[in-house]
Amino acid sequence: MLSYDHGSWGYTSSTGLGFTRNDVVEAHFAACAPYYRQALDEAGIEAGWHVLDAGCGSGSFLPLLADRVGDAGRVSAIDLAEENAARAAERTRDGSFAPPVDVRQGDVLDLPYKDGTFDAVWCANTTQYLDDDELLGALREFRRVVRPGGVIAVKDLDASLITARPTADPFLFTDFFRAAARAPGYARQLLRARDLYRRLAEAGLQGVRQRTVVMEHYAPMAPAVRRFYGLACARIAQQATDAGLAGDWRAFLDPDGAANPLRDPFGYISEGNVIAVGTAPMPTGTL
Repeated sequence: MLSYDHGSWGYTSSTGLGFTRNDVVEAHFAACAPYYRQALDEAGIEAGWHVLDAGCGSGSFLPLLADRVGDAGRVSAIDLAEENAARAAERTRDGSFAPPVDVRQGDVLDLPYKDGTFDAVWCANTTQYLDDDELLGALREFRRVVRPGGVIAVKDLDASLITARPTADPFLFTDFFRAAARAPGYARQLLRARDLYRRLAEAGLQGVRQRTVVMEHYAPMAPAVRRFYGLACARIAQQATDAGLAGDWRAFLDPDGAANPLRDPFGYISEGNVIAVGTAPMPTGTL
């Protein structure tokens, strides 16, 4: 049987959640930076706003958020892993941030902020670690801490769009995640991103919109791309091999191996990037 607990996926932070160690988080951001900037553009964050980065990791989005709110804005950030919050705070002390930035350690399920504190909440690659009830709870917390009419933008990956080439079986990763969908846990939650629009609406947000983009990488791959996806595919391959799943995963087990498909002259890998955006309702009777 496959194991779907967070820790079994490896590269954990002090929280025990898979793929949250700061070097891995930063590697993913470096690999997908253009797509991440595009997703942030969808949020519509404006100059002068006070924005919360909920689940900030090691702070990769903080420079982009600071740039969008400008000198007159403010940025706050929170992350569950103490070491990630510390690294994010360290980023803000280099003198390059125009607006004030406040970073704290804390939980998106119990945000340490007063009602209506923010103009917007940005949450990237965090909801995948929450079960369905926790996801709804986090969205309600986001709604609580934004002002009426404020923006809530949630970005996460869609694992159903993960595929790699060249392989003898183009459905190798598809079958892995299809097996994952049969059990609750982290792997199934990686398939939930395209339901985010519905989850935002269930949390009481209005004007919900959503966009899904395929993030594609093909040879010659940049070192950051090959490094992150090589490690990620190796973890999935090890899980599949340990569970005895059908398919030939051997080439993916060694990220640096000459036979690894990502090192092929025609190597290719993709995943999905989903961004869902809604607004907090205005008080009854407000025009």
